[in-house]
Amino acid sequence: MKSKQTQSQYKTFRWYIIPHCAGSEGTTIMKALLVALLVAVLCAEQASSLFCYTCENEHSNWNCLKTYKCEDHEKYCTTTYSAAGFGKDMGYRITKKCSADCPETNTDFGVVAISTKCCKTSLCNFSGANSVKLSYAVMFLGTVASLICVIRAGL
Repeated sequence: MKSKQTQSQYKTFRWYIIPHCAGSEGTTIMKALLVALLVAVLCAEQASSLFCYTCENEHSNWNCLKTYKCEDHEKYCTTTYSAAGFGKDMGYRITKKCSADCPETNTDFGVVAISTKCCKTSLCNFSGANSVKLSYAVMFLGTVASLICVIRAGL
């Protein structure tokens, strides 16, 4: 008889702890709570860190496949592609890193060209600023202007 009394007390106790879980009404409420919890988890802003490819003054993009977890204040991945020289003596350098700001540039000085691109998603700087090209017209005009200055100076 004690066991039936204990079972009866357990059922009564369960009703006091979770009164809305009995029957179909309790199941509906629990499902609604689970859906609300799932929506809250999925809609919450994730505090995940930004990851970028990093390298310093590399000759090839294939040498820039090391990943790095950026600091919390660094919100951009950047790629800087630079080219310098003439013809066969042309040299290329690639630098990739995390950055707190977005210093996007595209500068061409004739014999030197620098392009920096930035992006905001993890590992987005795989290829990056590879569109830098030296302008031969700018190099030609710079050379002509230099020759004119030299001739006028009488050197």
